[in-house]
Amino acid sequence: MKNAIIKIGLFTAVLFLIVNCGVSKKTKTAVETNEPISTENKEVYIPKSKSEKKPFVPDCDAENRWTDSIYSQMTLDEKLGQLFFANAYSNKDSVHVNKVKELVSKYKIGGIIFFQGGPVRQAKLTNIYQSKAKVPLFIGLDAEWGLSMRLDSTYAYPWNMTLGAIQDLNLIEKVGRQMGSECKRMGIHFNFAPVLDINTNPLNPIIGNRSFGESKTNVANRASAIMKGIQSQGVLCTGKHFPGHGDTAVDSHKALPTVSFTKEHLDEVEIYPYKQLFDEGLASVMVAHLNIPSLEPGENIPSSASYNVVTELLQKQLGFEGLIFTDGLGMKGASNFKPVGDLELAVLQAGNDIFLCPDDVPAALEKLKTFYANGQITEERLAHSVKKILHYKFKAGLNKYKPVDLKNLQKDLTSPDKDALQYNLFENATTVLKNKKDILPIKNLNQKIAYVKLGEDVNSTFVSTLKKYTEITEVSNTNIDSLNKQLKKYDLVIVSYHKVNKAWEKQDFSSNELFFLNKIAENNKVILDVFAKPYSLLSIKNFDDIEGLMVSYQNSTISQIVSAEILFGAKSAKGKLPVSINDNFKVNEGIDTEKIDRLGFETPENVGMNSSILYKIDAIAQKAIDGKMAPGMQVLVARKGSVVFQKSYGYQTYDKKVKVSNTDLYDVASISKMISTLPNVMQLYDKNKVELDTKLGTMLPMFAKSNKKDISFKDLLNHYAGLIAWSPFYKSTLDAKGFPSDQYYRKVAENNFTTKVADSLYIRNDYHDTIMKFIADSPISLKKEYKYSDFTFIILKEYLERATHEKLEDLSQKNFFNSLGMNYTTYNPLLKFDKNVIAPTEIDNYFRHQLIQGYVHDMAAAMEGGVAGHAGIFSNAMDVAKMMQLFLQKGSYGGEQYFSPETFDTFNTCFYCNQGVERGLGFDKRLGKDGPTCQCASKSSFGHTGFTGNMAWVDPENQTVYVFLSNRTYPEVGEEGNKLAKEKIREDIQKIIYESIMK
Repeated sequence: MKNAIIKIGLFTAVLFLIVNCGVSKKTKTAVETNEPISTENKEVYIPKSKSEKKPFVPDCDAENRWTDSIYSQMTLDEKLGQLFFANAYSNKDSVHVNKVKELVSKYKIGGIIFFQGGPVRQAKLTNIYQSKAKVPLFIGLDAEWGLSMRLDSTYAYPWNMTLGAIQDLNLIEKVGRQMGSECKRMGIHFNFAPVLDINTNPLNPIIGNRSFGESKTNVANRASAIMKGIQSQGVLCTGKHFPGHGDTAVDSHKALPTVSFTKEHLDEVEIYPYKQLFDEGLASVMVAHLNIPSLEPGENIPSSASYNVVTELLQKQLGFEGLIFTDGLGMKGASNFKPVGDLELAVLQAGNDIFLCPDDVPAALEKLKTFYANGQITEERLAHSVKKILHYKFKAGLNKYKPVDLKNLQKDLTSPDKDALQYNLFENATTVLKNKKDILPIKNLNQKIAYVKLGEDVNSTFVSTLKKYTEITEVSNTNIDSLNKQLKKYDLVIVSYHKVNKAWEKQDFSSNELFFLNKIAENNKVILDVFAKPYSLLSIKNFDDIEGLMVSYQNSTISQIVSAEILFGAKSAKGKLPVSINDNFKVNEGIDTEKIDRLGFETPENVGMNSSILYKIDAIAQKAIDGKMAPGMQVLVARKGSVVFQKSYGYQTYDKKVKVSNTDLYDVASISKMISTLPNVMQLYDKNKVELDTKLGTMLPMFAKSNKKDISFKDLLNHYAGLIAWSPFYKSTLDAKGFPSDQYYRKVAENNFTTKVADSLYIRNDYHDTIMKFIADSPISLKKEYKYSDFTFIILKEYLERATHEKLEDLSQKNFFNSLGMNYTTYNPLLKFDKNVIAPTEIDNYFRHQLIQGYVHDMAAAMEGGVAGHAGIFSNAMDVAKMMQLFLQKGSYGGEQYFSPETFDTFNTCFYCNQGVERGLGFDKRLGKDGPTCQCASKSSFGHTGFTGNMAWVDPENQTVYVFLSNRTYPEVGEEGNKLAKEKIREDIQKIIYESIMK
């Protein structure tokens, strides 16, 4: 008892001590007799004997004085009215509102339970109804998975069945805290949760996903965590549906279900969670409408009207002293038992305190007054329940009632921390049940992967997230034979099953879906991912042909993201099955999968960042667009291995015809050096093919007799070799009018003119030799100093291709892009992608005289056929981030080591910092006030910028990756030059990133 109290905070500790004052650790057996006891003329059970339980003790003298004062001033109508908890809606018309007002003002009801509507509308009505009440009203809500169970525009937490898969009870308690906080903000005093039913019947029509599962201990522990979280916020919980609705085949809204368990089974299983929560401070209980012959021998007496159940069992045997609610009295399981008024008398005599959702309050009140007058309801009985209600109103703060503050209500209910918790919940819930030959996580991204959808609900987030990891081909066909024929060319097939969340009872596979699934699995290597209730697996008769099986439980945006992350190892599966699936999978089964170092996706809060601050990036991006610094852009921020911000802004061009999307490609210009040429060079260094002091004349024989023969590999990469910055090679190939000369170009490809420069423009194949000869013969500075030069990486491309006997584009694809899943990264993108997904870089009126879209902007790279060491790569922010994350992880990504950490450290070393050259080998560094970064970046940070308006930057100290891509050169650079750089747009965004870091 003491340990439980310590964990739940001061408010709850006090509340729990009061509610449980004197509770014995040795709870009696639930039922010690089965003698039928009539519900009529029974005295209320008021514990007085010390051997039974101490009488109810208030929190303080003030509570007792307030309760007695209010009660002493009450009329009979007001006392009886306190017993009624009427239903209300915030989505109905004025007729309904006026009816509720009348129930409050005229019939003096004690509480309201809200159902469907909206948060602001409900809050306004709460204030109106409270203003009509002489004694402040209890406000209740069924918020089993948050306010969204009843209210639109509010946050939906996972179902209890989903939470049942989570092993970390601290996470579930956080759910309770957030739900409790939201209820308190809404002026709600009772959350009719948690559900304590043990769902042992897969066909249960009323409980299902509302249960935490089929294990009594799992249900008890998770319900306890939810309760502690909710009650820590000053909101009272109601455990339901006593004594257990988990094994019923009838909906008690429609008829009276029968529970055939023995009293021993009920005590051992169904009542087990109640015993635990009673010991831990549960404030109230809701009694179900069930026919339980082993507890109530009277024929068809619902448990809610059974003295045996409510008084003998719940209060005497189990010692429960909190508030006791009936389930809704309008439900047929109760209303068919007795007419209005007689039903209320029966449940009151059975021992309940509050009538929930009565059919007719005025009629019931009139009858109850008659029953009071003729002695069927004694003053002692009435005072017992009414005073208990008043005590709990004091505990809920209604002695100092304040209206709901409507200011910022909607904003307060949808704060970013809710998504942060949701990511953690689904990571911990998602359950892997089969992992044949460790098919999960998918490590090999070189294999061909197909995707097939089953189910009618949306899957777009799942598919788009899968495609962030590797190339995924969506395949569909209404004919199974044709479908399998299409799938033959793939190494792996991912099948996902998506059903609408709200229709739990309709989430089973159809016969046609089962047929397709079985045939696909028979003929292919398959991973099945189920975004539906775990019971949907019951209809699958043969799991042998399925290599990987995941249960993701619900079809939400976050569950789809997290599930895709688990498939590719950015997160690990941790969940355990909350229910059994025939003999195939038992409760608590689940395989933990491996987490490998691939980029995942998270909320900023989960990596110690503030999302509200991060979203200030929007204004800076818009400033750039409005100022015509770039027509559009992509911005990505990752921290601690997860992407937390990825947005696209504006359009590909200023005519606003094509919006920029996250998958669009940009010409990344000089970033090509860092994400293509450099990592290949690092691999050669890692294999000892070249050393820091290796001379250029040794690396490339063509430089052996040049003035550059003694340039070291280190100086070359440091731009410390005295090379000239660049040369406008293209100018010498133009005719007198400034157009491509026929001496060097053709409009169609022909012999010796097959190197494509742009649309309908091919340069002589041997012009590469001219470029290399020019570089070899070019002058070098006699003064040893830093001077940035494109020649460095043009030379390194030549070195790579001669050393490996492979083309640079093939090396990068084979060594990095394929295995990293950089499927949007390539040279000459028009060979793979439609032009519409590539942002144009310039309207060229000086060389190629055409729109440059899908062809490299850099003129020298264009003359090399689009593939150069210094430029030519097209990519998007997500793909660039993968390479930057590889650098951050010192050569490791996706479980593969591409080069050693020692090699990376060498290349990220600032060898000439003492001479004022803040550079690594191939990497830019912070470079003082005029550098490419804000001064908030650490000195260990590194990256590169690109002429077309790009930046990719890593900060190891803060574990951040920042990528900015744009086409600031469109439609032309202009006389004002690089406005994007002058206005420090990229740097200002970087400042926001650092401002958002909280820890």
